[in-house]
Amino acid sequence: MKATFLLAFLAVMLATTGAIHAQTSQKASPLEGISWYATELAGKPTPKPDPNRETYLQFEPGGRVSGSDGCNRLTGTYQLDGERVAFRQMASTQMLCLTSSGTEEPFRDALKNATRLTVTRERMELFDATGTLLAVFSSQSPAGVPPSSTLAGTSWQLVEFQGSDDTKLTPDDRSKCTLEFETGGQLFARIDCNRGRGTWKSSGPSQIEFGPLAITRAKCPAGSLHDQIVRQWPFIRSYVMKNGHLFLALMADGGIY
Repeated sequence: MKATFLLAFLAVMLATTGAIHAQTSQKASPLEGISWYATELAGKPTPKPDPNRETYLQFEPGGRVSGSDGCNRLTGTYQLDGERVAFRQMASTQMLCLTSSGTEEPFRDALKNATRLTVTRERMELFDATGTLLAVFSSQSPAGVPPSSTLAGTSWQLVEFQGSDDTKLTPDDRSKCTLEFETGGQLFARIDCNRGRGTWKSSGPSQIEFGPLAITRAKCPAGSLHDQIVRQWPFIRSYVMKNGHLFLALMADGGIY
């Protein structure tokens, strides 16, 4: 009886220990869920950024990483083993930035050459194989302006859609394709012959996500961009505002409105 009880007790202890180990191993990385803003690149402080063109990184579950070099959006993967880090398969949008912040090249070089990553409270640092400091990041935005505040209360007309293959599509009448961003996360849209209402949110610099769009169901004339816009609506993931224009980018370099 004692032997049976002891074996049962040990089985419970092992099962409990295994459950604790499993929960520990699944704990999220301390990097995830935070926007890391570049404050120093190649040994020089970064200039104070436009709130819509901040230079930052975001680490996501599953080894994904995304961010912006101050002009274009970047996506890729990363591997982290202790302090050893490697960024791989980095791809970016190809938007033309009329004014450069000077962060694009050193930011990309830092990701390309980084082999070591350290985090101390609100500070993250990247080093190369020789121990040279490549970049310093902070979890506090140097711009100091919530990204969503720049969109709230604005309205826009569609100028064109540019595909990843450089194909350009334009509406026959810009006033028929409009977006109005309301405070509180509401939006109103006109997409050619239909009107709709939905929600929007911005969880980080240059990031945007649209909720489901409640829209009328009229059949628009041939050649309309209506069906394409409605189909791609859930896949818009980032935005940039510059020179009086709003650029909405689809995920995975699917194109830009």
